[in-house]
Amino acid sequence: MRRLAALAGALIGMVVAGARADQPPSPIDATAPPSVATANVVPPTQIDHAIAALPELARAIMDKTHIPGLAISVVRDGRSVYAAGFGIRRVGEAATVDADTVFQLASLSKSLAGTVVARQVGLGVVAWDMPIVRTMPSFALADPWVTEHLSVADMFSHRSGLPSHAGDDLEDLGYDQAKVLHGLRLLRLGPFCAQYAYTNFGFTAAAEAVAAASGEDWASLSEDALYKPLGMASTSSRHADFMARTNRAANHVRVDGRYQAKVQRQPTAQTPAGGASSSVHDMARWMNLVLQGGLFEGRRIVAAEALLPAVTAQVISDSGSTRAARPGTYGYGFGVGVLPSGRVAIQHSGAFSLGASTTYILVPSLGLGITVLSNAAPVGAVEALANEFVDLVQFGTVTRDWLDDYGKLIAPMMAPFGSLVGKSPPPHPAPALAPSAYAGTYGNAYYGELTVAQRGDALVLALGPARMEYVLRHWDGNDFTFALENEDASPGSISRASFEAEAGGKVGAVTVELCQESGWGRFVRP
Repeated sequence: MRRLAALAGALIGMVVAGARADQPPSPIDATAPPSVATANVVPPTQIDHAIAALPELARAIMDKTHIPGLAISVVRDGRSVYAAGFGIRRVGEAATVDADTVFQLASLSKSLAGTVVARQVGLGVVAWDMPIVRTMPSFALADPWVTEHLSVADMFSHRSGLPSHAGDDLEDLGYDQAKVLHGLRLLRLGPFCAQYAYTNFGFTAAAEAVAAASGEDWASLSEDALYKPLGMASTSSRHADFMARTNRAANHVRVDGRYQAKVQRQPTAQTPAGGASSSVHDMARWMNLVLQGGLFEGRRIVAAEALLPAVTAQVISDSGSTRAARPGTYGYGFGVGVLPSGRVAIQHSGAFSLGASTTYILVPSLGLGITVLSNAAPVGAVEALANEFVDLVQFGTVTRDWLDDYGKLIAPMMAPFGSLVGKSPPPHPAPALAPSAYAGTYGNAYYGELTVAQRGDALVLALGPARMEYVLRHWDGNDFTFALENEDASPGSISRASFEAEAGGKVGAVTVELCQESGWGRFVRP
């Protein structure tokens, strides 16, 4: 989701050796090389206490946020040491969340995808620097040179030059993957390999290129390369599999102060980037694989040298807002950054504004990882819980009010869209033309056809293959508004639709605010 990119980006990256069991606490770890030294040594009992505190932390988060349900798993030194569920799967029903409840992962899917591609790189099927057009010759961006040289690594690290969340708007309107990927060639590019811009469909294009090289569709490749070898029986990159699970969590959004299960997000068009589903039991298996450098229960699943680039810094995702701020970096589907202790962590968050919020944090220097999955729109609950746990592990105490901090970060991202939100119409608006003057068909190359139909005295705008309809309300002169709610527009969002009328009253075009971010907001009559 466009406005939640900050949650899905990086925090964290390289690894250090943990403290020995017989080593007393020390303010500084002087045993490791300088590049991996940390500011403290963590005694094993401190980790024990942090794990024991998880039920209390979970209940406190749920009491404060009232989210319906969540699940947690923790791994340590190659073993799953904690897995539990809390709350209910769906509001109004009695079924409870447990460690096998399946949740939509949202952007945690990217880290699974990075692992799948690393496996294929290790087998020699593809290389991280393989140009996408090698196996998807019809794929193109606006610059032919960039098209020719754009690699899997470039897309998996979000450094392609595509604008942030390119193509998400087409998905919101009901376009399938093929149409969205084709539409990317119409978008203006930024500098190639010079800046980070989080892009679900650029990521998806690269994953599909790897699938093509492997001779499988993406969901089958993920299953064969990762889910089956790890025994992740509740994990899939097929939405139909998620919907067929008996033990699955519904999406929830907050309406008038209460959570409701309104819409089930269907992310098939961007499956590699956001369409996987899993349980915390299964995610524990995957966390162990990553922390063990591609090994699982003593078996080599992914080549260590192929996985390492994915989980280490490849691009600066956040240079910091002040001189004192730690930068954020990103690997290939993994966030990579530095914790306050100096320990590197590998992290990713995922979010659907329609009702899911997920996160994991891996601390390689401690051989430790936590996953938190929830069935509610993002409010900071999963990130707060994970960071409270990591605080207890490192320092023996929670260092700050993480829920308040993340809540303040997320609130503006979840604010309604539109320049007219919160504003009142002019008290004496200029009159509109007759409804028939606006009715008709408009279009452009990126979004396709837009229609405005007259229904009595009302006008209805329809856009996209699903022909989503929006009732136009007069604002002033040839300006109208319509309410909308989708993955990129929270409840209360309002878009302006401004018609262009010539002197004789003939309307030749309309500019839709909802579509302006792509640069294709103007629709013209043929």
